Amino acid sequence: MKSESRSIRLNILDRLILAVSLRFGAKAKEVERFLKFAIVGTLGAVVDFSVLNVLQGTILPPVGEFEELNVRLATGIAFTAAVSSNFIWNRYWTYPDSRSRRISVQLVQFFVVNIAGLLFRLVFVGATYAAFGEAIFDASRITGSTERMNQIGSNASQAIAVIIVMFWNFFVNRYWTYNDVE
Repeated sequence: MKSESRSIRLNILDRLILAVSLRFGAKAKEVERFLKFAIVGTLGAVVDFSVLNVLQGTILPPVGEFEELNVRLATGIAFTAAVSSNFIWNRYWTYPDSRSRRISVQLVQFFVVNIAGLLFRLVFVGATYAAFGEAIFDASRITGSTERMNQIGSNASQAIAVIIVMFWNFFVNRYWTYNDVE
């Protein structure tokens, strides 16, 4: 019964995506893929932010002697969890017609594309989290610890990086990893 319920929900979502994408005429299939990719990316962002905040709230606090290392490690681990989730969803839902390459080849390609995104993200988040945290605290008159300020800054930096990397990932994966679909 539960799998039937999930199937019905996915079918409703698929139908909604199809209805929107059909408005784009000849580009309908690409719009459908982008919408699915964006939904998968949103799910990945939930995984990403959840893992980031669990790690920062437990074993990798964004404060102390290893503050920057902890922020980068938490960001990298969260990213890897999200990419793994995204690959599975994109392989089986966004690009189900992409089967001319072995899954191992596509997985490597998908991770290469995403590693470029990760490198950008690590540099961007590492360079901006403290400034964003301070700016958010100042603008909203929040008070709290440096740890809290850095955690909020990490989330703000990561949110911006996720949006930038989503567009990179879609276009490069579409034309390299999944270039076997019409």
